[in-house]
Amino acid sequence: MNKRNIYFQTENSILYDGDCFKLLKKFNDKSIDMIFADPPYFLSSGGISCHSGKQVSVNKGTWDSFLNIEEKIKYNRKWIRECRRILKDDGSIWISGTFHNIYSIGVSLELEGFSIINNITWQKPNPTPNLACRCFTNSSETILWARKQITPIKKGHHTFNYSLMKEINSGKQMKDVWLINLPKKSEKKYGHHPTQKPEALLERIILASTKENDLILDPFCGSGTTGVCSLRLKRKFIGIEKEQEYLNISKKRISEIENEGGFA
Repeated sequence: MNKRNIYFQTENSILYDGDCFKLLKKFNDKSIDMIFADPPYFLSSGGISCHSGKQVSVNKGTWDSFLNIEEKIKYNRKWIRECRRILKDDGSIWISGTFHNIYSIGVSLELEGFSIINNITWQKPNPTPNLACRCFTNSSETILWARKQITPIKKGHHTFNYSLMKEINSGKQMKDVWLINLPKKSEKKYGHHPTQKPEALLERIILASTKENDLILDPFCGSGTTGVCSLRLKRKFIGIEKEQEYLNISKKRISEIENEGGFA
């Protein structure tokens, strides 16, 4: 990897400044234990939504511009293909999305040699109101958890900390519907990303599918939530982001965790 792409680095984390389509090609084969990705939803099409009781545009940026279905699948297959190459055979990948993009992601995963383990529904108890009143209120997102399909009949032996998940869930098997609030105000004190995920969600994902000292990659790093949670839980982290605003937020959040002794 070219050092000029390094935006910020600590002993246990690296933030790369650049396009993941280019940078992923520079990673070694089978070098990553787990990948969490929150790719563009492709819903920035000029519509409106509601925020704090006010009408606001749904447009999030040029990186989220609308694509047709063929373009979505082509886009997702491209980065998922590289993720499969750099993921260890016993690793796994988590990808979040809404109905705008998650079905093209599911197809892309299977076409690129992944087997889907679970379809997680993240239920939000405090969703954005539905202004149009012509459909049900969108109160959930989907997170696909997948492993490598090594051969047509052999799947990767992924990590799943079943006992820990059962313990967290009061001694009962954890189900695939997770009721988790939107990010807390404290998680946005350095700024926020329009699709920022709550730390509670990433903490559960990381605890479920990795071990201490594992290396976690987020190719669409955004505001750095994956990195913050990785370091807090004693995992190592690599993030890729091309928007300077979000790189700066990630740097501040990760620096704070490191200064607090987030990775002992």
